[in-house]
Amino acid sequence: MPTFVYMTNCDGCGECVDICPSDIMHIDPTHRRAFNIEPNFCWECYSCVKACPQNAIDVRGYADFAPLGHSVRPIRDEEEATIAWKIKFRDGREKNFESPIRTTPWGSIKSASDYDAPSQEAINSQELAHEPAGLNVDELPALTPDQLKQGVV
Repeated sequence: MPTFVYMTNCDGCGECVDICPSDIMHIDPTHRRAFNIEPNFCWECYSCVKACPQNAIDVRGYADFAPLGHSVRPIRDEEEATIAWKIKFRDGREKNFESPIRTTPWGSIKSASDYDAPSQEAINSQELAHEPAGLNVDELPALTPDQLKQGVV
């Protein structure tokens, strides 16, 4: 379900715009409030929800954890470095889920620009970037052509 912004809570800080991977969160130039310009293209990654310091962005939950007629409210706690999801059911019951905002310290992950440009050999390889080193293995397991003919062992 796509995200939506409570305009009364949004202060136009742009945190959601900076983090949105599909580039659909924008700041309205007239009212200086965030909005989702194309809800159909929302990846539903909830990055904007987690990044919003004003708790101004909300989502409709999936039917597997919240039935129709519910509300899902994210609550971000900077001091505890957690985000909690509060689900209120139609009958008044509430459930709370809490998880860390990050599992790694800020700045501990290198950005793509910190790595050397890939060689032509790496570009032509079947491996993804930084495999197998990023997986902490010497080499990736692979089947030989003979094993493919015989079936997986």
